[in-house]
Amino acid sequence: MEHIRIKPLTSETFAPFGDVLQASGAPDRLLNFGTCGRFHDRARLDFGAGGRAGISIFDAEARDLPYRLELVERHPDGSQAFMPMHSHDWLVIVAEAGETPGQIHAFRAGPGRGVNFLRGTWHAVLTPLHNPGLFAVVDRIGDTRNHEEFPLPQPVMIVE
Repeated sequence: MEHIRIKPLTSETFAPFGDVLQASGAPDRLLNFGTCGRFHDRARLDFGAGGRAGISIFDAEARDLPYRLELVERHPDGSQAFMPMHSHDWLVIVAEAGETPGQIHAFRAGPGRGVNFLRGTWHAVLTPLHNPGLFAVVDRIGDTRNHEEFPLPQPVMIVE
């Protein structure tokens, strides 16, 4: 069984798959008499023709390491953003592009860091490492299913 080591999540290493959502560096703008910093337009949101943005709340089961990855999914009609509503590390697992998933990569997202998956990016289900596993999810709402699952022919172990 293949083993994939977890890497730190950075904007540079994650760029082929999407955007890292975080408040880092100086804010782009100060609002409300300087009491609120706005980190402006941090994700390449894509809701495709005939779609609209929706915000849903997901409550995912916490997972243990090593984690046995058996399934990835993608959203062919639009992007999908995961924004934690907790203060814990969590895993972001993606696969390189293709009709079927390519090489798998695993990243550790620290507290306060979300991700936006580009349209069609293969990724694992929400993978919190602690309870609660609450996430705000911004994705396409429309008439198409916009969800494809791919069971891996051989499970992959995600390890520290």
